[in-house]
Amino acid sequence: MGDAETDAGSGAPGAFSRRRLLSTAGAAGAAGLVVGGAAGAGGALAARDAPVALTTVGSSRVPFEGRHQAGIVEPAQARGHLVAFDLAPGADRRTAAALLRRWSDAARAMTGTGSPTTPAAYDDQVADDAGPSSLTVTFGFGRTFFSRTGLTAHLPEALAPLPDFPADHLDTRRSNGDLWVQIGADDALVAFHALRVIQKAAGSAAAVRWQMNGFNRTPGATARPMTGRNLMGQIDGTNNPKPSEPDFARKVFVPSAGTPQWMAGGSYAVVRRIRMLLDSWDRLSVARQEKVIGRRKSDGAPLSGGTETTPVDLGKIGPDGALAIAGDAHVRVAAAASNGGAAMLRRAFSYHDGIGTDGAPDAGLLFVAWQADPLRGFVPVQRKLDGADGLSRFLRHEASALFAVPGGCGPGEYVGQRLLEG
Repeated sequence: MGDAETDAGSGAPGAFSRRRLLSTAGAAGAAGLVVGGAAGAGGALAARDAPVALTTVGSSRVPFEGRHQAGIVEPAQARGHLVAFDLAPGADRRTAAALLRRWSDAARAMTGTGSPTTPAAYDDQVADDAGPSSLTVTFGFGRTFFSRTGLTAHLPEALAPLPDFPADHLDTRRSNGDLWVQIGADDALVAFHALRVIQKAAGSAAAVRWQMNGFNRTPGATARPMTGRNLMGQIDGTNNPKPSEPDFARKVFVPSAGTPQWMAGGSYAVVRRIRMLLDSWDRLSVARQEKVIGRRKSDGAPLSGGTETTPVDLGKIGPDGALAIAGDAHVRVAAAASNGGAAMLRRAFSYHDGIGTDGAPDAGLLFVAWQADPLRGFVPVQRKLDGADGLSRFLRHEASALFAVPGGCGPGEYVGQRLLEG
């Protein structure tokens, strides 16, 4: 069989560290890494005697650099962390620039873009032996960031505070923030490792304001790729805008000719923690749940007929002479046709934080909506939902935030450089 390989600095024969996986996973592609060597006379090769192949989940890589930040158009991963930071008292523009450079360099390292290893000062080895697992790290700026760094002249109009919605029950301690980081990965330890690296790299420049942890279905858990389900059991995300659509970029990204210029290629993220009142929801019959949503629970097909991807026919009349899609059904109230064409890209994570003080599950949706302008995307849709959506009786919006997410960066650059050094 020959001698087992030793990873430099590992101190143990056969060790297969995260550094080596990150440096080789990109060449493996969707097929994963190939197991090297052959079985000895005694049978199957022992795990400690040769590298172990990465599956397609582990080997999947999302580049950190590019025109747009990663973590927007890619499918939401199996694990997610949303974290808001507040700058430390006295922190200024220069401090913020140094922080964003540290964060960007760390994200490059962890995603395998650029330096092959995570900076030693931050690495806790939690994700050793794992591949990139579709890791993305996305950065954004809250409205208060601009006043704290003396950049109010560059504050985008689209970052105006979200209006108050009558049904909101917001916790200000878990809302807003100077800076925002979205972390996603298809492996829980890879996601946690990225979270710890980002927190440690913040140093004394910023402190965590709030953190929320979420999850989705793991890739490969179904017999074929499918639209995910939320904690109500409903297929969720069928009518999301798709990158293949001709007007996708117009809906999601700030155009090159947009203002301010430092936001060209960027997007705006609305973040809402939406608790689902699952005990009340589960008391409904499946037929009643379907009427509230406007889709079949089994396969996501609209009640107006067809399959999951069949366009919803809002004018369809059922055999009983009533609208097939009820007047207050979620799919009707949320439809672009019901909101003057307003649209946004939803990229959410479910969450479950145990049992609340009311004895019910503290569970629901970490809703993240991406759009070129929240005043034309999220705001009009939420106003409509807040007053007319039958689903709203089973939801409670408990936290809210809005962040300007600048475009991506190139080699040697950091996210937000055009703002902080412009």
